Amino acid sequence: MAKTVADLLVENLVNAGVKRLYAVTGDSLNPINDAVRRDGRLEWIHVRHEEAGAYAASMDAELDGIGCCMGSSGPGHVHLINGLYDANRSGNPVIAIATTINTDKMGLDNFQETNVVKLFDDCSKYCVMANTPQQAAQAFQTAIQHAIEKKGVAVVGLPGDVSEADVEEITTSHKNYYTKSRLIPGNEEMEELAQVINSHEKIMLFCGYGCKDAQVEAMQLSEKLNAPMGYSFRGKIFFDKISNPYAIGLNGLLGSKSGFKAMHEADLVILLGTDFPYTAFLPEKNTMIQIDHKPERIGRRAKVDYGYAGSIKDTLEVLLPLLEPKSDDAFLKDMRKLHDEQEEKYASYVDEKSKEKLIHPEFVASVIDDIATDDAIFTVDTGMSAVWAARYIKGKRNRYLTGSFNHGSMANAMPMAIGAGLSRPDRQVIALCGDGGISMLLGDLMTISQYNIPVKIIIFNNRSLGMVKLEMQVAGYPEWQTEMKNPDFAKVAEAMDIRAWNVDECENVKTVIQQAMNHDGPALVNIFTDPDALAMPPKVEFDQVKGFAKTMGKLMLNGQAADVIDIAKSNMKYLKELF
Repeated sequence: MAKTVADLLVENLVNAGVKRLYAVTGDSLNPINDAVRRDGRLEWIHVRHEEAGAYAASMDAELDGIGCCMGSSGPGHVHLINGLYDANRSGNPVIAIATTINTDKMGLDNFQETNVVKLFDDCSKYCVMANTPQQAAQAFQTAIQHAIEKKGVAVVGLPGDVSEADVEEITTSHKNYYTKSRLIPGNEEMEELAQVINSHEKIMLFCGYGCKDAQVEAMQLSEKLNAPMGYSFRGKIFFDKISNPYAIGLNGLLGSKSGFKAMHEADLVILLGTDFPYTAFLPEKNTMIQIDHKPERIGRRAKVDYGYAGSIKDTLEVLLPLLEPKSDDAFLKDMRKLHDEQEEKYASYVDEKSKEKLIHPEFVASVIDDIATDDAIFTVDTGMSAVWAARYIKGKRNRYLTGSFNHGSMANAMPMAIGAGLSRPDRQVIALCGDGGISMLLGDLMTISQYNIPVKIIIFNNRSLGMVKLEMQVAGYPEWQTEMKNPDFAKVAEAMDIRAWNVDECENVKTVIQQAMNHDGPALVNIFTDPDALAMPPKVEFDQVKGFAKTMGKLMLNGQAADVIDIAKSNMKYLKELF
């Protein structure tokens, strides 16, 4: 049997290090399905929705350096887009194959016809339509190379008849190249960088995901400068550890007072590997340095005074010997004291509220943090689940935490856990889901069941779109259309052959979560949390306070006094801090 283009695709994917692909097979995708079956080296994961497959592939890429998903003609590959947007914005190398109608049917508005290049152009680093076997051979190699080196999504549109065609030899490599170049500022820039740092005393580091491979060097920098260390949400899991004597918390919407205050009171702020998007939380009056491996990011979020292109690890290795040690630790001590006070407040919310009838999400998150293994992988939904993870899930020895931190999509945690569970079967994988998020892709619980992926799914079931509800309250709008009537998630999971529990009493939270973690296989815990739990950012504007008060007033006037009382009861400590 002659080698087909589909066979060549499989060969390219295997050579690039792809272990599995996520797809729903059918029509134009069937030739690739058959090639995967005959070759036997790739695992085909039959997801229930292509969006879930794209998120899972993104998680493969985040943990292993490359991922792959596919979608069939028209509606099949359109479903990939949201997950691919997330992967591309997160810098995860994902190969997406968008199979489509045969070439002789194109341009005639045929059944399931789409314009692949227009469709995927905005969510990819590379996108091409392969209309001939020669084009396909070149496209496979080039797409994979783009995804690897540009850190993002590469899409190849592939008609069904091209997939079935025989390969035609051309002078294109059928392997790919993972380059490991060093990237550091030039000598003059390094001298300037050292001089700026040496000339300031009150220095604060703000570390992002770009510090993932430079954790040791970032810690050495904080130690040498006696500099408090803040971090973005995506960077927190590497530095938010009890063992870190420089940690002072997050800044931003989910941040803490210590993280916010340290950044504003420092004479010099050093942004390390972060493209922090919340400009309202950044200072304007102190000196600011930004170091990033993508120079186009420098200065686009903040008033940066000195910008340098370099990988954080490579740059700090060269920089550290050039710096003079700082002996004054007064600023560090002040910020650490504020941080410890904030941590005590968070702990007090857990201690007090865990005794109440209503299950507060802070308590649930703290229990998960206590029970989870020191190398657990957490995936977090966008919304209130992210708030509780930001405040209560700590780094410990080798934990990893991820979510839709750049794209901000709902429904990401459970499908990301699919990818994490398959990529790291030796580690505990925990998905922290909102009821709104889990509902969107609920069918892919069956994917978890079918492949017996031992992920643990914790649902913070507050019967509402909690983050949207809060957004409306602080903007002065009475909540409307945020309530959710949910199915019994535990029964749904059990119907899919997943061990499951419902929890509606505080006293049962710890026992049930422990049982779920100990279960040999996938497990789901549906916890009915307080729908009125609030989460305030470290910097509260007067307009937000005014808006919140306006909302409460409108509710009172509309005869919803009981709702106002419930909110106040649930959040008295938060409200005291506000007013």
